[in-house]
Amino acid sequence: MSRPRYIVVLAVIFLMLHVPAAAAGQVEIDTTLSGPFSLTDHNGQPVTDRDFRGRYMLVFFGYTSCPDVCPTQLQIMGRAMGLMGAAAEEVQPIFISVDPERDAKILQDYVLHFHQRMLGLTGTAQQVAESAQAYGAYYVKILDANNDDPQSYLINHTAYIYLLGPDGRFRAAFDPGSGAEALVAGILPYLE
Repeated sequence: MSRPRYIVVLAVIFLMLHVPAAAAGQVEIDTTLSGPFSLTDHNGQPVTDRDFRGRYMLVFFGYTSCPDVCPTQLQIMGRAMGLMGAAAEEVQPIFISVDPERDAKILQDYVLHFHQRMLGLTGTAQQVAESAQAYGAYYVKILDANNDDPQSYLINHTAYIYLLGPDGRFRAAFDPGSGAEALVAGILPYLE
């Protein structure tokens, strides 16, 4: 088994052990996986998890060059924000880039395509790794063996959308492709 495939298999096993199945597209996350983060927003301002206390956070880890999963999940997040109406004011949609090398300069334009309030975050490689680890998310760079360009790579990554409460603790996560309606149905009970 190749090293990248081996890493992906280990990540799937990790998620299976820490993410038990729940109702229709929603999974519950081991709440001990929450933790602090310190990143930079798409405007170049430092941001920590404490800046969001008192609000729900809808978080997705990915990267702007992702060919399919990231734009799909971010569209779902953006549409869900629209479907929630006034309740969406209690929720901050966040995209955390796991590819700071390529994404730092283009993050703002990227996230604003999906929702006007979506916040793009990234940081140093170490900050991003620490944030992903705190959330139980994984990512691994897959180099293109047929291309000498060091910028030619994909990233395998966790595709869950995480819901965190006003205290910064995990409430739930949603399977890839759950759909905006399922996301709204899973979020609204927490806002009541």
